[in-house]
Amino acid sequence: MTAPALATVPDHPEIVATCHGIKVPDAPHLRPGMIAAMQTGGYERHELAIGLAAIRPGARVLELGAGSGVVGAVLARHCDPAAMLSVEANPHLIAHIRALYAINGLTDRIILRHGVVFTAPNPPDTVKFFVNGNFLGSGLVPQKPERTQAVEVPVLSYAALKSSFPHDTIMMDIEGGELDFLRHADLTGVDTFIAEMHRNIYGREGMAEIRTLLQAAGLVIDDAASRAGVHLYRRKE
Repeated sequence: MTAPALATVPDHPEIVATCHGIKVPDAPHLRPGMIAAMQTGGYERHELAIGLAAIRPGARVLELGAGSGVVGAVLARHCDPAAMLSVEANPHLIAHIRALYAINGLTDRIILRHGVVFTAPNPPDTVKFFVNGNFLGSGLVPQKPERTQAVEVPVLSYAALKSSFPHDTIMMDIEGGELDFLRHADLTGVDTFIAEMHRNIYGREGMAEIRTLLQAAGLVIDDAASRAGVHLYRRKE
């Protein structure tokens, strides 16, 4: 098991892209294609389009899977949430996300925590997390084992997190962990649920189970607003 190495960020990193008004500082995990997509608006365009349209001013937003930090920063800047908590498992990204928030004046608008959120009762203290080279595809399930690095990451209890940070909106991109999250999640009080779905990981049956679990929680899919691979669920009126 490899111990996570903490990244360091220069005091004045070069700004390599601007995405929806968010300045993106250079970082080792940002490849040329990703930078170009950020600059042209193609980066996570479906997540951002749905989030910008669906998240209401004054919402309390829980973001699971901060990634580069760009999606959360864009939502914090443009959606005017009352509060926002972002959780990221990859230890190599934490310092770079904090730098992005600081450069864009969002440090006081987004709380960042490191860990993996578990909804099952009696979760372990830590869990093995598989880090991919450019962070895309990193997760609890190694999609390409030969290209991943296993690190031990702290586990955060969703029940405890919900108690300390009540929220009505979830923005989720956790690379195939959505189904396990939903199997035990108490979504009382959550009226907007946005998630990138990974059918290649859990298949047609898993997708059907996700829809069933969300419907049981009182959330129904908004087919008109959903995009390819990213689904929006709203609480029934």
